[in-house]
Amino acid sequence: MKRTSGFLAASVAVLGLMASHNAVAQEMADTIYLGGPILTINDAAPRAEAVAVKDGLIVAAGSLVDVMALQKDDTQIFDLEGRAMLPGFVDSHGHAIMGGLQALSANLLSAPDGDVSDIASLQDTLRTWMADNEETVKTVQLIVGFGYDQSQLAELRHPTRDELDEVSTSIPIIIVHQSGHFGVANSKALEVTNVGPDTPDPAGGIIRRQSDGTPNGVLEENAFFAVLTPLLGGLGEEGLRAFALAGPELWARFGYTTAQEGRTAPPIVEVMKSVAAEGGFKIDIAVYPDILVDRDYIAENVSDEYHNRMRVAGAKLTIDGSPQGFTAWRDRPYYDPIGEYAPGYSGYASATRQQVIDSIDWAFENDVQILTHSNGEAASDLLIASIESAQENHGEKDRRPVLIHGQFLREDQVDSLQRLEIFPSLFPMHTFYWGDWHRDHTVGPVLADNISPTGWLRQRGMAFGTHHDAPVAFPDSMRVLDATVTRRTRSGDILGPSQRVGVLAALKAMTIWPAMQHFEEDMKGTIEVGKLADFVILSDDPTAIDPETLDAVRVLVTIKEDTVVFEADNSLSESSLKNQNRQVGFASGGTPVNSHSFQHIAESAFFKMAQTK
Repeated sequence: MKRTSGFLAASVAVLGLMASHNAVAQEMADTIYLGGPILTINDAAPRAEAVAVKDGLIVAAGSLVDVMALQKDDTQIFDLEGRAMLPGFVDSHGHAIMGGLQALSANLLSAPDGDVSDIASLQDTLRTWMADNEETVKTVQLIVGFGYDQSQLAELRHPTRDELDEVSTSIPIIIVHQSGHFGVANSKALEVTNVGPDTPDPAGGIIRRQSDGTPNGVLEENAFFAVLTPLLGGLGEEGLRAFALAGPELWARFGYTTAQEGRTAPPIVEVMKSVAAEGGFKIDIAVYPDILVDRDYIAENVSDEYHNRMRVAGAKLTIDGSPQGFTAWRDRPYYDPIGEYAPGYSGYASATRQQVIDSIDWAFENDVQILTHSNGEAASDLLIASIESAQENHGEKDRRPVLIHGQFLREDQVDSLQRLEIFPSLFPMHTFYWGDWHRDHTVGPVLADNISPTGWLRQRGMAFGTHHDAPVAFPDSMRVLDATVTRRTRSGDILGPSQRVGVLAALKAMTIWPAMQHFEEDMKGTIEVGKLADFVILSDDPTAIDPETLDAVRVLVTIKEDTVVFEADNSLSESSLKNQNRQVGFASGGTPVNSHSFQHIAESAFFKMAQTK
């Protein structure tokens, strides 16, 4: 598969024009950015005083004198007013469309992202959301909550159908675990999806039951997906369109100029194409359909080129489940799992060994990039063996297979990733959200120090990506940065100080390295001539502050190809954006989005779903 881009071709053309017609180049800048620290993430020139942009491409980055030579009468001047500018963030792994669900449902997250602390507060949150969205609930006949986490509830367990029935017995309720690998359904939701005492557990999933065999409402892995899919499917194409619009807008609020939809299916991709054709996406989205659903569709649609800001970039495979939920497939028993687990329980695979081998072999044979979700050691052993076999079958080539998550990687497995050129996309936010839980329950205090082992990667000189896996967590770029640098848990413990990396390496893991992951390093990830004018403006220079305060840095402005696609309230003065074209393009009609107005957008989009039923 050809690994070039139309954007890159345009960049080359512009550079050629500049080289041949230097006099013309002096008049080329549409916009000049200046007035604050500019971190280029380019090792050859780490800082710039100013940046010039023409037709969405960077045409100069360097000294103020040199860049201002490109000013013409109508050049826009973007004054940073002391704020820091960096390359736009590139999403190493997330679910931008599923993130729309996060934006359009009851927020069941615990602090610092929500207010749920026990089952009673979870119930109250659902009741409040129902009251605030009464007409929507009445029309849609569905209540969705997102983000509960049993490890953060006072009861240290999942809610049950009976507890959701206390909220409603007449409207189906489905609540989604923060990992996305579990859910709980009330009696009505189980009824309408035909899940009862005689329903067998699906392959790769478990229906948890009461002593009499009746489902207790808790659904694991494929059992959960089997209930969630028909419930959301009833919302129709307009529902999917609402998700497709809301998710990328949420990503832009956190400085991402490239998002990822890291596991999807052909019908959803077709809806995305429709939204894209209407100009619905303001940032780029790389899409990875599930390889176990339809390989032919992937082969027919995979492309290097973005069309209307989206492309099918490869395929996604999932081997196991959630480490914090004890469904990741380990090579040893869990340390102290909470729940009814047999002695020696080590999780399980969500795909068969043959499915994994065949999927990776197909991807290598067809030069399709494959992203593989693998959390536990046993899952990563299978991934490594399958890639080694596929490489032997089809020869070495720059395919850049990606390991997603790798929470419990052993050090010998890191050596194998390096040897086989497998790109690791890790999830250091686990150190904050679930570090205490991993230390006390999943792997124990010794192995917990090495979850998300970014230190081992840097010792070997390896590039890697860091991600949020939203909607598992909010796509909060500064939380990603903070967790990678400090590895401080919710309780204040530092989990694995030897696995910490410096701020600059952590920023590379959000910019140039995930751009490499996506085969887009020639057009994204650094601020240098010829690349896209994708920028994020931060309240502070993250390399110049106390690392313990990184999570307090704010994303003020997100810029995609010289166009503002997100601006925080009161982020910069009017004078700093002189005549800048503010094509924010949110559903609110093009105004900046704060948390309050974003909620109204979410409610409006959710109501659109109802109108198709």
